[in-house]
Amino acid sequence: MLNRQNYLREIHRVVHEGRFQDTWESLSQYRVPDWYVNAKFGIFIHWGVYSVPAFGSEWYSRNMYLQGTKEFEHHRKTYGNQKDFGYKDFIPLFRAERFDPEAWADLFRQAGARYVVPVAEHHDGFQMYKSELSHFNAYEMGPHRDVAGELKLALESRGLVYGASSHRVEHWFFMGHGKEFPSDIHEPLKQGDLYWPSMPEREILDLFSEPKPTAAFLEDWLLRTCELVDRYHPRVLYFDWWIQHSAVKPYLKKFAAYYYNRAAQWGTGAVINYKYDAFPMGSAVLDMERGQFADAKPYFWQTDTSVARNSWGYTENNDYKPVSEILCTLADVVSKNGCLLLNIGPRADGTIPDEDRNLLLEVGSWLRVNGEAIYDTHVWRVSQEGETKAANGQFADEKGTAYTASDIRFTAKGPYVYAIVLRAPEDGVVRIQSLADRDAQKTPCFHGVIRDVIVLGESEKPQWERSAQALTVRMEKAKNDHPVVVRILTD
Repeated sequence: MLNRQNYLREIHRVVHEGRFQDTWESLSQYRVPDWYVNAKFGIFIHWGVYSVPAFGSEWYSRNMYLQGTKEFEHHRKTYGNQKDFGYKDFIPLFRAERFDPEAWADLFRQAGARYVVPVAEHHDGFQMYKSELSHFNAYEMGPHRDVAGELKLALESRGLVYGASSHRVEHWFFMGHGKEFPSDIHEPLKQGDLYWPSMPEREILDLFSEPKPTAAFLEDWLLRTCELVDRYHPRVLYFDWWIQHSAVKPYLKKFAAYYYNRAAQWGTGAVINYKYDAFPMGSAVLDMERGQFADAKPYFWQTDTSVARNSWGYTENNDYKPVSEILCTLADVVSKNGCLLLNIGPRADGTIPDEDRNLLLEVGSWLRVNGEAIYDTHVWRVSQEGETKAANGQFADEKGTAYTASDIRFTAKGPYVYAIVLRAPEDGVVRIQSLADRDAQKTPCFHGVIRDVIVLGESEKPQWERSAQALTVRMEKAKNDHPVVVRILTD
């Protein structure tokens, strides 16, 4: 096993000698790499031991020990008492016998993704990668495969960027309810155990909750995260929400400086995704979970959401979103200086459900026609028009937004302006007010010359005219409710 003290000394050395120090002032020198700003679309993957019960959500490991929950009752009826069959007993059943990283990578490329972020360790504490810090990992147990390493090779051989996510810090409290009644979670627990430390769960959004994570736990968190970076060189490192806890901040700064310095050594660039106010603005990339901004932002950001409303991981009753909603989210986010990380949940055997697969293929089909309005674009002078705006804030996608043919999102690249009409008009007529010849209301508008107009995916050029009220484009009647893209050549 890894010598923890030697590794800690190496981490301190890299931070001390590198460009980035473990202070917010130093970390504010960070710049988002161009490849990430231009990529716009990535795939998130929630796959782990929780895919075996496939019930409720990926929080099964917590909720099966929380008395009164549907997971608690389901577990007792299906597997027996938690004292006799605990979460650890799912590990031998997580065999991943049909996991094919080459097929996964092919699918993600067909979907039009530019980067892929599998979960490396979720709240349950089981590592989906080869580790020298705990035996509870996919290389030594369950699949007995280096899942992360195999997938990284397959992705990078196809030109896709490999990232990883760590949800480890929430493990401080995630299994704690198992100590409240007779279960297989009991003292003594030691560092490296799957269930360690299983502390009491308090108000989890309280930044000063007691008991605070200990130095032993936080050092273990730092080592695990740095080991993940050193072993796999992910170019994106996604963190879930609890890293904003006050006790975590010194270790978070240490990790960020280490990661940025190591990425500089490798010449790869690095991205850290964070929630809430875990990082000061500009020192990493803000992530909006299951939510968006109502308006464009001057800084680059990301939204992560799932193809299903009810769960990030696979369950037998996932409530899937329509592909048109996902495409509208992509267009809306990109128009506002963001990117979309779209999650899927494979089954325990490693197969990707048909619903997930078909959604990804439809997204890819749309991007093959309209991707030039997404990839490598930047924010235009106006990001949107129309009465319908996305809800502002996180956790706002419980139901889809009802966009109309009047709701348009804009991107730009070179001499082109792209008007992404979020719902194709039934009559084939689009009126783009932001591209009117003049604007009597004195709102922001475009005063340049329009040289040409085409509709992406249509073989015939549309009829168009520009008046004082709008640029009016007459196109083919809608074949479906997917967004349609009008490309405007300007001068």
